[in-house]
Amino acid sequence: MTTVASLHTDDSLKAIDASHHLHPFTNTHALNAKGARVITRAQGVYLWDSEGHKILDGMAGLWCVNMGYGRKELINAAHQQLEVLPFYNTFFQTSHEPVIKLAQAIAEITPADLNHVFFANSGSEAVDTLIRLVRHYWSLEGKPSKNIIIARENAYHGSTIAGSSLGGMSGMHKQGGPWVPNIERIRQPYYYGEADNQEQSPEAFGLACARALEDKILEVGAENVAAFIGEPVQGAGGVIVPPNTYWPEIQRICKKYDILLASDEVICGFGRTGYWFGCENFGFTPDIMTMAKGLSSGYMPISAVAINDRITSTLLAHDDDFNHGFTYSGHPVAAAVALANIRLMQQENIVNHVHSDTAPYFQQRIREALKDHPLVGHIEGVGLLAGIALVQDKSTRTLYPDNIDIGLVCRDHCFENGLIMRAVGSRMVLSPPLVITHDQIDELCEKARLCFDLTLASAQQRCLA
Repeated sequence: MTTVASLHTDDSLKAIDASHHLHPFTNTHALNAKGARVITRAQGVYLWDSEGHKILDGMAGLWCVNMGYGRKELINAAHQQLEVLPFYNTFFQTSHEPVIKLAQAIAEITPADLNHVFFANSGSEAVDTLIRLVRHYWSLEGKPSKNIIIARENAYHGSTIAGSSLGGMSGMHKQGGPWVPNIERIRQPYYYGEADNQEQSPEAFGLACARALEDKILEVGAENVAAFIGEPVQGAGGVIVPPNTYWPEIQRICKKYDILLASDEVICGFGRTGYWFGCENFGFTPDIMTMAKGLSSGYMPISAVAINDRITSTLLAHDDDFNHGFTYSGHPVAAAVALANIRLMQQENIVNHVHSDTAPYFQQRIREALKDHPLVGHIEGVGLLAGIALVQDKSTRTLYPDNIDIGLVCRDHCFENGLIMRAVGSRMVLSPPLVITHDQIDELCEKARLCFDLTLASAQQRCLA
């Protein structure tokens, strides 16, 4: 079969890309000078580019291809739904079978009483929905002043104006303001990089970071705070795993001051941490939860917001519209694929397999392969997530200077040697497909060690230049 890609040479595709395509989160000037890597096909945990290179995808696409590439069950679900009902909206008092069944399936796997689901198309849209829902909820409760949402420094909650406002990444805040008002932030629970002193235990640090929420609530007034939001593990922030004391204390504080607790599960959801949702891994139960990415294993764009019975009861008690939604909210093809994905995960018992088998092996092998490397200051992770801090001096935790750009140097060596590993500043992060095998984990670790060796050599040369 002739494909669009096969009608062009690799160089011509790169030239067309440079002429017409603006990439997300990209220095377009630098990319156009280099030329984009053109991915042509994928299977299992591997990608192939237009130059014929085979690449182990250590990032599952963008934290999302949980069940691996080429799954016929998901492809067939899309095909069959396209033949029956390719599109209809869920506005105007209408629905359709795929979205009805998907809402039920999500309610069955979410913790506690998160029994109602609102659909959107991306994690960013889900976060926008969450902001409107929690503020609308408190307004219906007769407390419109409760509209401040507290998030964390170095948090990522999407790239729309609302999501960027909520997130705490300074680089994003340099572009695109003014921002949505009534957003506050507290410190992140990054023990390796931000412990108060060398003697402080992880447990004490976790409590200190959580109690920063209480300090912020008292500062702005509990009567003005609608919700606290956080990712169970900060993904785009560098895979920062909080101490085990952190989330239970956050939950206690939210209950004490009657503040909604929101879990952003866009990355952590659907088995990534060895549980269906990351909040289950860390022992807290949210009032509201965002999800995307692994919901369809990335095969179709879809996201969702699950809300508990408390919020739902208030919404249903008022004879009024919730004036929010998207043309493709609950798109029938996306819903059919997401439903097939959940059923596939259940049939293959993938969450338990990650929890009891793959994740322990992955966490062990990453440390065996890299912990003693001169570049590696610290490794942290949970489930099939890992964050690796790259340092110039392990004993003092001294980072390389910004002009060395150590993370991007490492990322480029990984690409050139058949491995995708993402750079987040000076941290390298991994999030492979949940279906990765022990042999493939071994391959990933071997390639990572080689790339760290090459990165160290490059950094030393740059320091001497």
